[in-house]
Amino acid sequence: MEAMEAVGTVAAHDFSPIGLFMAADIVVKLVMLGLLAASIWCWAIIIDKSMMFTRVRREMNRFEKTFWSGQSLEELYQTLSQRPTSGLSSVFVAAMKEWKRSHEQNASSYVGVQARLDKVLDVAIARESEELEKRLPFLATVGSAAPFIGLFGTVWGIMNAFSSIAASQSASLGVVAGPIAEALFATAIGLVAAIPAVIAFNKLSGDAGKLIGRLEGFADEFAAILGRQLEARSRR
Repeated sequence: MEAMEAVGTVAAHDFSPIGLFMAADIVVKLVMLGLLAASIWCWAIIIDKSMMFTRVRREMNRFEKTFWSGQSLEELYQTLSQRPTSGLSSVFVAAMKEWKRSHEQNASSYVGVQARLDKVLDVAIARESEELEKRLPFLATVGSAAPFIGLFGTVWGIMNAFSSIAASQSASLGVVAGPIAEALFATAIGLVAAIPAVIAFNKLSGDAGKLIGRLEGFADEFAAILGRQLEARSRR
């Protein structure tokens, strides 16, 4: 008879996600809400970064095609300097601006001009790299911390389950099923937040690394081009 009553109590408990959330302890609810908010923000970052990297990659391809087409560097600089730039265009404009400034001042030191160009290129690359990698650490943080935060909610929920056992003087399934289900639901939400965050962080970090590599490669090639022009001018 007691077994029949326990089964009826379990069946009466709402095990839907909303039901588990509404029946959970306030601490477990806060854990669930925090993990859900983190998951939503992670997905916003993932979508934003995916679209951004696609756009940056397209712009890089377009710029490289124009740069290596034989167009005058001066004409390309005049075109790009009149609008906001990013990626390779930003690196190019920064280097050309320093080059023109040194040329207008008739800088005689080849080593000094080359050093300033290298510094400007490094700063431009660092600025673009920071923009590419911005908000990615949040994905890593959620990926590593969310399972443990969910586990905290689970432990707290199980503690409530034991409190229910002590209060009712019964360890029947009807007494512990609800609190344990609520506790395990917190762990599930933690995994739902963590797994996409880890996968996306690895993928997006790799994409950012490739784009930064293209920036550094172009900077080296462009520095070599300007260096040859500086060397030729210093011989005159």
